[in-house]
Amino acid sequence: MLGVIVAVWLSERRWRARGGHKGTIVDIAVPAVIFGLIGGRLYHVITDWQTYFGSRAIKEPYQALFIWEGGLGIWGAIALGALGVWLSVRRRGISMSAVADTVAPGIAFAQGIGRWGNWFNQELYGSPTTLPWGLEIDADHGGEPGVLYHPTFLYESIWDVVLGFALLFAGRRFALHHGRLFALYVAGYTVGRFWIEGLRIDPVGGVDHAVTFLGMRINQWTSIVLFIGALIYLWATRDKQGVEVVVPPSATADPAHQADQADADSPDTPTEDGDPATAEATGKTTGDADTPKADGSGNESLREESGDAESGTPDTGTAGSERAEGGTPDTETAGSERAESGGTEDDRPADTADRADDGDDRAEAGTGDRSESVKKEKNSR
Repeated sequence: MLGVIVAVWLSERRWRARGGHKGTIVDIAVPAVIFGLIGGRLYHVITDWQTYFGSRAIKEPYQALFIWEGGLGIWGAIALGALGVWLSVRRRGISMSAVADTVAPGIAFAQGIGRWGNWFNQELYGSPTTLPWGLEIDADHGGEPGVLYHPTFLYESIWDVVLGFALLFAGRRFALHHGRLFALYVAGYTVGRFWIEGLRIDPVGGVDHAVTFLGMRINQWTSIVLFIGALIYLWATRDKQGVEVVVPPSATADPAHQADQADADSPDTPTEDGDPATAEATGKTTGDADTPKADGSGNESLREESGDAESGTPDTGTAGSERAEGGTPDTETAGSERAESGGTEDDRPADTADRADDGDDRAEAGTGDRSESVKKEKNSR
């Protein structure tokens, strides 16, 4: 549980540094831990089923639920824990790969801390050794008096901590995104787990001996399969580009923390113009949000709107709206627009006034009473 706390704390800082919301990792961690505990225990019971079931069982079947007695397989914990994360991020609308890369270093540190539980339970020890850091194992846990054993839990703990720092460095140095940093974690962990597993002599899969296949233990084969899978994923996504969503489309980015808290050159880090993930998810840009759209009369409506706002004069309508009302070309509107742009009627040059008057006469002949009312309105202005 201490490892979980450290992983959540580190991952939360890394997530906020990418522009994600505060508390997102904490919320995701709840189902992840619950699913992870169930998955870890299931993997242990499945691979060590003879301990709880069968004629040679040394424990009662109900003791398979006693997680405090040891037995949490990391493979099952990661697999089912990832399912819990996926369900949570799907509901939130953020990228699973972005979350996976964010939490990868934290998982490594959590494993390094959690391995010390093997020391308390005197499990996962290696072959006899004369090294000064050899481990004593009680007879009740399979040890012999006066014999020291390889502390494989300590080896893996050190390996995991070093791996965690290596992931932090690689993430900033090479900007590994789209799940590549998590794949690197899987590859790095399985390499260490393979050779450490080869030192172990404690029974896995059996009551008094470890179950092997072609001379290797179950966890070694699991390490090989996952290592190959991680390499395939790294190769398949080597050129993958694009923005990963760290902020839901309907929300805004959280201010980033210090630059050293996130991977360098992250395309998800928010800038002064806003979060790119949000822009991609909503399909909008800053310019689109602020730019008014012209109506059927083109730029004419924009000019008239700006002119009305500046002068405070009543809107006499656009050419398109006049045609919609009367069905005839409105030369009066054109004359009015020239009057508004050139000042009052008294200030206009003579030839301009004459043309306006000619337009008034034609409008009078074609529109009758309506033109008369418009002229009165113009004269009042």
